Amino acid sequence: MTGNIHVIGLGAGDVNQLSVGIYKELRESKRLFMRTSEHPVVVDLKHELTFHSFDELYVKHADFDSVYQEIAERLISEAKQGDVVYAVPGHPMVAEKTVQLLLEAAKQGRVNVNVKGGQSFIDFLFTALNIDPIDGFYFCDAMDLEAEQLPLANHMIICQVYDAFIASEVKLTLMEVLPADYDIVIVRSVGNSDQQLTRISLYELDHYIDAVDNLTSVYVPPVTDARLFHGQFLTLRKIIKRLRGPEGCPWNRQQTHRSLRKYLIEEAFEVIEAIDEEDDDHLAEELGDVLLQVLLHAQIGEDEGYFDIRDVIRILTEKMIRRHPHVFGEETAETVEAVSERWEAIKKEERGSDSERLLDSIEKGLPPLMLAHQLQKQAVKMGLDWPGFQATWEQIATGWKEVQQGVQHGDKHQIEQRVGDMLFSLVNLSRHYQIDPVLALQATNQKFMKRLSGIETEVTERSLPMHLDKNEEE
Repeated sequence: MTGNIHVIGLGAGDVNQLSVGIYKELRESKRLFMRTSEHPVVVDLKHELTFHSFDELYVKHADFDSVYQEIAERLISEAKQGDVVYAVPGHPMVAEKTVQLLLEAAKQGRVNVNVKGGQSFIDFLFTALNIDPIDGFYFCDAMDLEAEQLPLANHMIICQVYDAFIASEVKLTLMEVLPADYDIVIVRSVGNSDQQLTRISLYELDHYIDAVDNLTSVYVPPVTDARLFHGQFLTLRKIIKRLRGPEGCPWNRQQTHRSLRKYLIEEAFEVIEAIDEEDDDHLAEELGDVLLQVLLHAQIGEDEGYFDIRDVIRILTEKMIRRHPHVFGEETAETVEAVSERWEAIKKEERGSDSERLLDSIEKGLPPLMLAHQLQKQAVKMGLDWPGFQATWEQIATGWKEVQQGVQHGDKHQIEQRVGDMLFSLVNLSRHYQIDPVLALQATNQKFMKRLSGIETEVTERSLPMHLDKNEEE
């Protein structure tokens, strides 16, 4: 049997603010349930009403989701025995999770739900704070607050700040995007005779324990200081767009995908250098430079009408979900090896052909050293690897002899060819020993740069000439 639940709102204030209809329904209801008895209307009418509240569930459960879920299930069960009236603070359709759960159950045919009105505290809040929501308004439950989603240019109301712990979480989230001394307002019991508006700095929020209860919200005024938007992705995107615009930077305007290729490689290696230095500040800066390259390419794509940064993000998001079925799907992968095997299998499925050539999966635009490494890895899959380490050493020795012969004969073309062969063999040797040749060469470059820097410092301190003349070289 499907029962009926009539949901009514108690409003934001005391009994004087109730509509006549809601007041009569409360008085006449034979089976009345309250989400909580801690509300001005309940206090005013406690001697006139017979009701059951769910206050005990807040003690029973460690989290609010469990509380709300049990309330909804109990109401559905009670409704099977006859119609019930369920009263909630404020308006039933404003920040009331239990009502949303009941409406979802109604969609499933488990119960019939009839939602009636009730004055929301938001109406009083706009008046108390002298704000017009048409200027831009963001309303969020404290439990769902995420820094990445905050529209800093809008009026922001964070409701359901139940206690000091939640206030602390709200503070820490806001401080990810706002300075600690940013002015905010604690709004308590809005619309009632004991209404309080307390203006404080953000870092003080969880210090006002006495001002935090189930009638408390936090108001964050719109940000007007442009510098506070510097940590926002949208701000960075606007900057890149302006640099590429008609009134932007001449250098940025003339760049193409092709002209920017070398910078992406350079920035990637500078990231590696920062990682090797274990310098977090330097790493953050260099990652920013890599992001700059991504945004420049995306803006060029947008300018030419082919794609923009949203396409880049969308494609990447879909790929990450598709290639991690063990995280976002029903599959399992307990080891790194299992993840790698599934990753490669999914890539093969994406290419759509079992007969695709192995070399087709290699990016031909890789730097030569990286390309050599990838080619040799694919050669192994084709069964074309040299038989053991000794063959590799022999190839290196043979290559060195051929380089010497080229030098003796003054044959520049032969020297170039044989040096290339030797480098290719050295890459193969590094692969056998599980060494990344690119990182190995990068480490040597850094070591050599330190030596050069030391020599330069010594030469400067001793006031010696930096360059040797012809006689000194001889």
